[in-house]
Amino acid sequence: QVQLVESGGGLVQAGGSLRLSCAASGRSSSDYTMGWFRQAPGKEREFVAAISRYGAVASYADSMKGRFTISRDNAVNTVYLQMNSLKPEDTAVYYCAAKVTGGTTPYARQYNFWGQGTQVTVSS
Repeated sequence: QVQLVESGGGLVQAGGSLRLSCAASGRSSSDYTMGWFRQAPGKEREFVAAISRYGAVASYADSMKGRFTISRDNAVNTVYLQMNSLKPEDTAVYYCAAKVTGGTTPYARQYNFWGQGTQVTVSS
């Protein structure tokens, strides 16, 4: 079983950038496909991005393409989400998730392990 801890959230102005990190422990992160999801108040959890076990494949939600970049460094068991050109509508709690089998799918129900989340707030 893997434990996931997110960090890097905070308050940023619209147009700014943040980089989120997700540190995995307990097992090697290369055992998992990793994803980022987010949940805004009163809304359902939505897919942001996912990356395959060794980083060869990355998938993004359409609204994040060109602004967000997911990456991973298995040597330090960490997955990153670089977020640029942030908008107020990006305000949410961002969650890291790990998937035991399958590819970079956008379905939260297919992810087996979750972090506690990190708050991102974008002011206008």
